[in-house]
Amino acid sequence: MKNASEMSAGRVLFVAMVAALGGILFGYDTAVVSGTTRIVADQFSLSELSKGWYVGCALIGSIIGVSVAGMMSDFLGRKKTMFISAVMFSISAIGCAVCGNFSQLVLYRIIGGFGIGVVSIVSPVYISEVSPADKRGTMVSLYQLAVTIGFLLAYLVNYLVLKGADESAAGTSLGVRMFNSEYWRGMLGMETIPDLMFVILIFFIPESPRWLIVRGERKDSSEEWKALREPGILKAVLAGSAIAILGQFMGVNAVLYYGPEIFQDAGLSSEGSMFSTVLVGAVNMITTVIALLIIDKVGRKQLVWWGVSSMIVCLLAIGTYFAWGPALGLGTGFLLTFFLLYVFSTAISISAVVFVLLSEMYPGRVRGLAMSIAGLALWVGTYLIGQLTPWMLANLTPAGTFFLFAFCCLPYLWIMWRHIPETTGKTLEEIEEYWKN
Repeated sequence: MKNASEMSAGRVLFVAMVAALGGILFGYDTAVVSGTTRIVADQFSLSELSKGWYVGCALIGSIIGVSVAGMMSDFLGRKKTMFISAVMFSISAIGCAVCGNFSQLVLYRIIGGFGIGVVSIVSPVYISEVSPADKRGTMVSLYQLAVTIGFLLAYLVNYLVLKGADESAAGTSLGVRMFNSEYWRGMLGMETIPDLMFVILIFFIPESPRWLIVRGERKDSSEEWKALREPGILKAVLAGSAIAILGQFMGVNAVLYYGPEIFQDAGLSSEGSMFSTVLVGAVNMITTVIALLIIDKVGRKQLVWWGVSSMIVCLLAIGTYFAWGPALGLGTGFLLTFFLLYVFSTAISISAVVFVLLSEMYPGRVRGLAMSIAGLALWVGTYLIGQLTPWMLANLTPAGTFFLFAFCCLPYLWIMWRHIPETTGKTLEEIEEYWKN
């Protein structure tokens, strides 16, 4: 059995890229909903709260998924757990495309959310365990890059399907409706294409060597829960959970889920707002490539410090546009500029760093379980943002919503400064020793 240091560089890159494909499905499933919200709401006559439920229901599945992902991956192995998540994505995509009513649509979205929750834990853990210390940040960042590719793919599919749709097209067959009068079905169903690639390639990667070693040493699964109560490990879990949940209250997912609506509220046309969202996805992906190249050189904490500081400036500028834009003579170009700068700042900092940190900061004997706890915190925060953003935009106004996101950046910076160690260049064993001591 080869460990990470004995694998060839090419082999490590291949297995990391296959595991990272789960990130494409994560990103697609998360972002595709942004292009379907209004037409689904119109077709099923949804209230604002019901619309929030449509967006947020998948996050319920994600919460369930992350709750069990650690135990699944520790018991079944990383590879089998990734395969299970891929199956969930397939069921969801096909089900959403052919569902007969809103209740069925919600059910299939929840199933897809389960897949998201599982893959968001197991893929970064797997990549972290097969990567050498000096390349681990870059390798795990491949997962975040894949997430951004999934975002961009979803935005492009949404844009192209919307552009090609003829809502008055004759015919009542599912095939006609899927890409015309009910084009949301086509947007959601196209996920089956990248999912098929993930399902096939999983069979060509090995099980995690570190999992095989830990599996051989583990006598009783209750030892994991006991280990979590050790002071150093408990602090690591609490700190990781704090940055996971706080990161969701800094506006990232509000932009991903409701970007087209926010742009339309700012005065852009339906097609113009969708194209602006494609620009957001492109900046997100390109910036993640930059982060991938520098994360092991600059360091995790430096990226977060400068990136989040820039996020605050951008959020304040966006809030200013919505509050006093006409009086100050600010146009939609100002809004789009700071939106793109905000996405750049996010992608090069918290989005690139969070899965790297969470996948490497826990000891191997509790890594799956600890990642599930931190992942649960992340998805609870994501659910709350998905559910509450329509209410906040309506009641706090867009200006108040973005000012609130700016304020939430401050405790995140404090926790990173005071309680999270720099892990760049350290082996997983060295990081474990840090928390023990």
